[in-house]
Amino acid sequence: MNELHYEGSLPHAILPRLARLYVWMLALTSRINVKGEAFYAKPAIYAIWHRQEVLMIYLQRNRGLAGLVSLSKDGEYMARILRLFGFALIRGSTTTGGSSSLRALIRAGRAGTSLAITPDGPKGPVFKVQPGAVYIAQKTGLPVLPCAAAFSKKIVLRNWDKYQFPLPFGRMQAVYGPPFFVAEGDDIAAKAAELEGVLNSLTEEAERLLAA
Repeated sequence: MNELHYEGSLPHAILPRLARLYVWMLALTSRINVKGEAFYAKPAIYAIWHRQEVLMIYLQRNRGLAGLVSLSKDGEYMARILRLFGFALIRGSTTTGGSSSLRALIRAGRAGTSLAITPDGPKGPVFKVQPGAVYIAQKTGLPVLPCAAAFSKKIVLRNWDKYQFPLPFGRMQAVYGPPFFVAEGDDIAAKAAELEGVLNSLTEEAERLLAA
């Protein structure tokens, strides 16, 4: 866990630190509202749609959550950002060597480490829960703590999920749902569809609260 690569890369040394400044600027200049329990009393799997992850990175900082981050050059930026905010790293991919990555996440969860997952990432389809997130919950026994976020001021990228970068001097709304459990005998596809509905409902609630 926690290994970094591209040690001689100047962009990989500088840009994550700029990202940390950006997140702290957001925190200092924005009004952040949170509905629900952001911190589960026991280890859990924190799940949020990929395009909303900026707020979770801030809210769950310095708690030792482990996240899966690819070994690509782009993934290296996120790995360094997450480490600056006190996350643990599991390097790998759900598409390349996916089974070994899942096993690493399951081992971490069974050892009592909370996990951070974007269940539609890293390449989508957008708002579609991939079975891996539910499988991990089933095999670790950890509940999923679903979360959604909405931003009053943001830049929206033209990528696969229209990734959202919130802007300073705005409002950010997070909504945490109740723990979502996956039993050993549950059907993975059915539970993935159920979790998908929960995350979409929380997103709609976050948007409503932001507009109120």
